[in-house]
Amino acid sequence: MDGCKSLFLCRVIELAKTGAKAAVDKENSLDAVDTVLRTSRDWFLSEQRDDGHWAFELEADATIPAEYIMLNHYLGEPDDAVEQKLAVYLRRIQEDAHGGWPLYHDGDFNISASVKAYYALKLVGDDPEGPHMRRAREAILMHGGAAKANVFTRIALALFEQVPWRAVPVMRAEAMLMPRWSPFHIDKISYWSRTVMVPLLILAVLKPKAKNPRDINIEELFVRPANDEDDYMVNPTGHWIGTLCLGIDRIAKVIEPLFPSGIEKKAIKRALDFIGPRLNNEDGLGAIFPAMANTVMAYDALGYARDNSDYVVARGSIDKLLKFSGDEGYCQPCLSPIWDTSLGCHALMEAGLDISEKALVAATDWLAERQILDIEGDWGVNRPGLSPGGWAFQYNNDYYPDVDDTAVVGMLLHRADPERYKIAIDRAEVWIVGMQSKDGGWGAFDIDNEYFLLQHIPFADHGALLDPPTADVSARCVSFLAQLGHRMEHDAVRRGVEYLKREQEADGSWFGRWGNNYVYGTWSVLCALNAVGEDMSAPYIRKAVEWLKARQGADGGWGEDCASYWQHRRDEVKISTPSQTSWAVLGLIAAGEIDTSSVERGIKYLVDAPREGGKWQEEYFNAVGFPRIFYLRYHGYSAYFPLWTLARYSRLARSNERTYNFGI
Repeated sequence: MDGCKSLFLCRVIELAKTGAKAAVDKENSLDAVDTVLRTSRDWFLSEQRDDGHWAFELEADATIPAEYIMLNHYLGEPDDAVEQKLAVYLRRIQEDAHGGWPLYHDGDFNISASVKAYYALKLVGDDPEGPHMRRAREAILMHGGAAKANVFTRIALALFEQVPWRAVPVMRAEAMLMPRWSPFHIDKISYWSRTVMVPLLILAVLKPKAKNPRDINIEELFVRPANDEDDYMVNPTGHWIGTLCLGIDRIAKVIEPLFPSGIEKKAIKRALDFIGPRLNNEDGLGAIFPAMANTVMAYDALGYARDNSDYVVARGSIDKLLKFSGDEGYCQPCLSPIWDTSLGCHALMEAGLDISEKALVAATDWLAERQILDIEGDWGVNRPGLSPGGWAFQYNNDYYPDVDDTAVVGMLLHRADPERYKIAIDRAEVWIVGMQSKDGGWGAFDIDNEYFLLQHIPFADHGALLDPPTADVSARCVSFLAQLGHRMEHDAVRRGVEYLKREQEADGSWFGRWGNNYVYGTWSVLCALNAVGEDMSAPYIRKAVEWLKARQGADGGWGEDCASYWQHRRDEVKISTPSQTSWAVLGLIAAGEIDTSSVERGIKYLVDAPREGGKWQEEYFNAVGFPRIFYLRYHGYSAYFPLWTLARYSRLARSNERTYNFGI
């Protein structure tokens, strides 16, 4: 008996020592987390602009800086000082693996990006026989040559007389005059397509010729001479409707010269009437580069003087997108101040910054002042009479407030001071509820933008003509409404949750339309379901949790590849990144997994990952403009998402709490 007692006591002592060691280890781990937190928070605060906001770089692929160079040469206004810096950037991001340019860092060869980058470099004076140009040319020819580039690229080449206009679909300004019940109407396509297409319609009618002052051509990029090529047009979907549309396009090309000039002039005027109110001062049409560039070219084609007020505004908006560092520079596709400021403030509040702090007051006031309250944008076509109340993504884009941004800003203002910002929050709630589509989901900018017939037209070979509801945006809206106190008895919340349940993938994940990809979508939805009070032990939620856990890397991080937007490549990974690891850990915490080894390993990855000051290093792209077509790298994501994640983990772990009361 005495021996048993001794064994028992030894076991108790052993367990006590083990428990004490575990407690010490956890405390040391949390201390390490808090050290990184302080550094990151201080750095982030140091990046705040004088008026209270943040705006980090937003990087795309080679096409945007290449198009900037091409725009200058279209106008006959080369700027060697700027263009040489853009050329340094283009040479640097050329991929050694295949010799061309990808859509994202370390990505596959892309024919359209490569053709534009090659042409831009030749325009600035690069020798076509230089090693980098020769490698690019060989890669382009190996993939069928410039004739195989997408519609947008072929339009650019047509303007430079590198391909005949028959290489592109017939696009007529008369589309601006068509009734809304017609198969094609400008209101039936997405905001970004609308703003890009309207000035493009003017260009397609006038068919102007680029000034091209150095007379640079790229005939060496064609397998057959461009004028002999008869295989430009493609059926974007392979569907019989696409084949029919190709037939209609062939007929339209024959009869196009017969279109009445009077109707053409009326249509061009209608297009100009559309563009004018949407110029956003120097933030540009739609506040996105392609629409801005098309507007400048359209004004030039119409003979606008360089001192014309509209021309000056349109041209100035583009130069605001340039970003330089030393001898290198690139052109951003747009600017992201609302998004960066709102998400960054969520991270700061999570890290313990009190709302009374000057930095937060300045930021939230700056955001509140930018709520769009007096303009019924294009969204009003489907919701006439709905009171405006959204926020744009960019500094100014009043006709196109962003549903996602609005939900995130609304949650921030409610979290910061629900009384101070009550009017703004109430207006945002009304607008968000009004923007819900019939299926219960939310799109990014439009309501019920699901005219999928249009995906078959030749112009739609990029596959991103529409803005249907998506799981990530819908989750954010549910999160916002839930944070305001609404639950399943609220019609919009109930329909939103039902939509999210229907959208769950077979493997348990959710698609991420605006961030890479299933990790982003799954994080977004898990936050929403937690906020609305769903049982986080429900089988469908546990399936999502297990999906996240199964994709954790050996280093403790997550690294879903941009290629996952192709269905047959949806499980591809490369290396772990701070952004994706943050999303995964935040999603697991929302599902009640804070005490699991998966979360602890994810946190350790973030603590140990390389940083530059208070910002994590991240070269890989972390978002999309158009899946499979246009990818983005938000430079701010590797700053505020890891900060947010470490702060939430530290706060919950130190307080022994396992839940939180915020929507995101």
